[in-house]
Amino acid sequence: MIVRAKAPLRIGLAGGGTDVSPYSDKYGGYILNVTLDMFAFATIQTRDDGKVHFNAQDIEQTFTAEASAELPVEGSLVLHKAIYNRVVKEYNNGEPLALDVITYSDAPPGSGLGSSSTMVVAILSAYRELLKLPLGEYDLAHLAYEIERKDCLLSGGKQDQYAATFGGFNFMEFHQDRVLVNPLRIRSDIQNELESQMVLYFTGVSRDSGKIIDDQIKASSSTTSMEQSLNALHQVKQSAFDMKECLLRNDIEGMSNVLKSSWQAKKSTSASISNTYIEEVAQLAIDNGAKSLKLSGAGGGGFMMIFVDPINKRPLIKALKQTDGQVHSFQFTNSGVTAWTV
Repeated sequence: MIVRAKAPLRIGLAGGGTDVSPYSDKYGGYILNVTLDMFAFATIQTRDDGKVHFNAQDIEQTFTAEASAELPVEGSLVLHKAIYNRVVKEYNNGEPLALDVITYSDAPPGSGLGSSSTMVVAILSAYRELLKLPLGEYDLAHLAYEIERKDCLLSGGKQDQYAATFGGFNFMEFHQDRVLVNPLRIRSDIQNELESQMVLYFTGVSRDSGKIIDDQIKASSSTTSMEQSLNALHQVKQSAFDMKECLLRNDIEGMSNVLKSSWQAKKSTSASISNTYIEEVAQLAIDNGAKSLKLSGAGGGGFMMIFVDPINKRPLIKALKQTDGQVHSFQFTNSGVTAWTV
């Protein structure tokens, strides 16, 4: 039997970092994000030789072993192993599954587009299709979150799993005991104009978001020394409300202004969010027509989202081609994760 799944990557328009515990537990986190036509893909096919085989083709890592009730969550492909363990334990009565899991992502790990969490959602969705699991959208996203944060002890927030699961434009609320996803119905003309005024640029630097997330966790403790960082997180959260209001009013210029102020606030939450190279690229972009910009995700590298007047878009792209990074074409997508049987 063969099943496949794909889940969309996302860009965070505003509020990123406020979905991280303990900030979201204490103060509530709010995020506006949207998914792109860039995906994480997963194929699962059953085997008859009693083995389990994982192959992450994009990062060229493989793992093969005898199928067992629990695989050691260590070494390579820990997410693949942790997902397998959860599915076997909770949904297959502890009985081993002999299968191949082959994956690929359109974006590298550390891209700032939620690629790792999106891959978890894609793989889980494939298992859901294979075993006909009774998992709704919230169940799937929450399980993906638990596997990353609890089973694998990876630092991070919650938005990526929910964005990949639900898809489209979403205004998300994160609290200690609940997550609420509010889908936004954005007219096609607004989406088209927003796409026309945006450039998605990969800095060429993948980063480990762990240190940045850890800095934000410290800020949430609200000690005197971290008061500036905590206030900055409050500003980042407010930007999500402001950005949503502008988006619904088709105020793209307003969205650009919110992006500019939220990027400054975001940089105040951790010294690891920006660096000399990023600032040089940012200045190059501004000098060539960019109105505002910010890094997607935790920061430190990955993808940069840039607002620019459409008449200045081609000159800006030409200037960015002088750097070590790459401009990526994209469109918004309004669908979340999907899986099917071959």
